Amino acid sequence: MLDLINDLLWGKVLIALLIAVGIGFTLLSRFVQFRYFTRMFRILGASHAFKRNAHGHLSSFQALLLSVAGRVGGGNIAGVAVAITLGGPGAIFWMWVVGLMGMATSFLECTLAQAYKSAEPDGTYRGGPAYYISRGLGRRWTWLAALYSILLLVTFGFGFTALQSYAVATSVGDAFGIPVHVTGIALAVLVGLIIFGGVKRIARVTEVLVPIMAVGYLVIAITVLALNVTLIPDAILLIVHSAFGLEQAVGGGIGAAILMGVKRGLFSNEAGLGSAPNVAAVAYVPHPVNQGIVQSFSVFIDTLIICSATAFIILLSGAYDPALGAGIDGVALTQSALADHVGEWGRSFVSIALLLFGFSTILYNYYLGENSLDFLSRHNGLLFNAFRIAVIGLCAWGATTNLGTVFAFADVTMGLLALANLVALILLIKPGLRFMRDFDDQLAAGVKRPTFAAEQFADLEIDPEAWTLEPEDRQPATAPSPATSR
Repeated sequence: MLDLINDLLWGKVLIALLIAVGIGFTLLSRFVQFRYFTRMFRILGASHAFKRNAHGHLSSFQALLLSVAGRVGGGNIAGVAVAITLGGPGAIFWMWVVGLMGMATSFLECTLAQAYKSAEPDGTYRGGPAYYISRGLGRRWTWLAALYSILLLVTFGFGFTALQSYAVATSVGDAFGIPVHVTGIALAVLVGLIIFGGVKRIARVTEVLVPIMAVGYLVIAITVLALNVTLIPDAILLIVHSAFGLEQAVGGGIGAAILMGVKRGLFSNEAGLGSAPNVAAVAYVPHPVNQGIVQSFSVFIDTLIICSATAFIILLSGAYDPALGAGIDGVALTQSALADHVGEWGRSFVSIALLLFGFSTILYNYYLGENSLDFLSRHNGLLFNAFRIAVIGLCAWGATTNLGTVFAFADVTMGLLALANLVALILLIKPGLRFMRDFDDQLAAGVKRPTFAAEQFADLEIDPEAWTLEPEDRQPATAPSPATSR
């Protein structure tokens, strides 16, 4: 039954919706992910992007790193290898397409999450799909917001936490001979020490951990590319030919390439899934579009940079024969490929990278579960502590358990999660475009740092308390933007 539902969701429904939302919003927004690509760097390069404001809100940069911590995980190491094994090198091409279109999707969902975020009594923010569904679509859709929150809790808070623990423990066991239960217990203790400190402590940890793990992995990938620079054009041709069924005996043909590229692309960068908006909404920014642009960049980092790094490590190695396929799959293929390039220490390096990626993803998964609980129960401290204890227990249990059925179930719930969010995004494209036009119009008028005036969107369910701007962001009163009347 799980396989049947998975085939229906991932083989037909989600591919159509992902393409519709990704391409549709790309066209309607006039290719926003390309128009604002350089602005991503300008936003992150500004001093306010790193600044924690007087209320202790996360900075734009912290929110980016927290979302990258979630996006960059086992999918970038093991997931890419699975995609190549089952879909051939062509799956990487379709993963790139999903990534480029996903940048627009992520822009839309994270802009909406910022616009419809809610101010909490302690001065922090909450937001995400459940909030933009309930506020943006109205009370008639509260059931969908609640359903989304439950699916998010089950998929990320429980299912993916156990799966990440299993992936980390087995990888460390293979590389260093450490028993899986020892790794599971150590992971549980470390996670427990952090999650009881809340989202701010999680953000502080990821602020240090994510740059180290991402840069370290990219340095190795660049080294591999430099050692095989003459073979790179052949690898690119292999990817393109396989993507369109022009390469014989690789993967399962064009259908498998598209399916695995879309599925693993979404699993890795999560664009359209609605998970990243939960984090995007937490940051203080002067305009919702700022965080939409930044989160679009996190999809680029995940898919176009880190997933591509893994793909080239595999395709340029002797561990993968295009005529015969891989022979091995998952993280073992990535380990064998890197060992072929740099020696046996490459296996240990992949395990360490997976450990860091998996650890940061568990912290991210916890926050998504916490955000779901907050929407469903509103500040129930006892329930929060019970969830924290459950996450710690899942880290220890997941490391020692065969999770084949859990993985299949998580695939189904992730598909349903994406389905609910994509339907909401289609219904909310109009206000999403309205927020974008407000930003565009301010830039066209010469405003260097556009700001969001909630009162100009009084017809929408915007929480004005969530849009109290810092003194340096306040501008003299002006006539309403032309975008507000569209």
